[in-house]
Amino acid sequence: MTDSPNDPAGAARAADPDAPDSARRQPIRRLGRAMVSPDSYGSVLLLILFTYLFSVGVTASWAASLVITVQIGTVWAVLRVSGARRSVRRVAAVLFVISAIAAAVNLFVGKEATGAGAVAFMSAVLYLIAPFSITRSLLFRREVDLQTVLGAIDIYLLVGMLFAFIYHFLGVVQPSAFFGAAVGDGKLPQDLFFSFTTLTTTGYGNYVPAGNPGQSFAVAEMLIGQLFLVIAVAKVINAYTPVRLPIAGSQQTGGKPADESAGGEGS
Repeated sequence: MTDSPNDPAGAARAADPDAPDSARRQPIRRLGRAMVSPDSYGSVLLLILFTYLFSVGVTASWAASLVITVQIGTVWAVLRVSGARRSVRRVAAVLFVISAIAAAVNLFVGKEATGAGAVAFMSAVLYLIAPFSITRSLLFRREVDLQTVLGAIDIYLLVGMLFAFIYHFLGVVQPSAFFGAAVGDGKLPQDLFFSFTTLTTTGYGNYVPAGNPGQSFAVAEMLIGQLFLVIAVAKVINAYTPVRLPIAGSQQTGGKPADESAGGEGS
């Protein structure tokens, strides 16, 4: 059956035959803009992923100084996007300076107990501030939108990075090997791997803390990971309502469904 020339829905489809395809591309375009916008949690997500890849890809001792430099940029972006309070930004600025000093110590001194330990500690402190800043920002949002979803993902990844640097710090400062005598302390890539397998409760078992306080931190990370997924992320995803695509021919220009209009005229 062909559309009648007097059918408004048919005329709209003929005037804009690409309307459904254009509407279908809108969510992808919004996501793309969110990932590249400097004022979006999407750009923060890209910085976190870049920090992770850089941390596992460059394992030289001097690379820790570059890692903490990238972390400073990531946390600065988090504070800016989340609209952190002035007092929080001032505290963060002091931590940025201390982190830069720690990076310089690690780069020029090169002593394991001083440089690597200071860098790991300051990295953990920086990643402790960032999730709280995003959480505060999301709690005050009146609607659950794409930025809320991206912000929740950022928090989850930042928590994994936080515990990774805690494990790395413990491996540097404690007298015994963090993963036991057979495995040793492990480098940063191993700490990141263990942290995210613990956060997601995957538990391969190839890396296990030999004692406390590493075991206690691992238990805390498992609990935080499960509770965050079950409560926070699940609630955000359930409350998020994306823009639904219109069904072609289901609604006329006047706002009434086609079958309702036809029925009304026939009755």
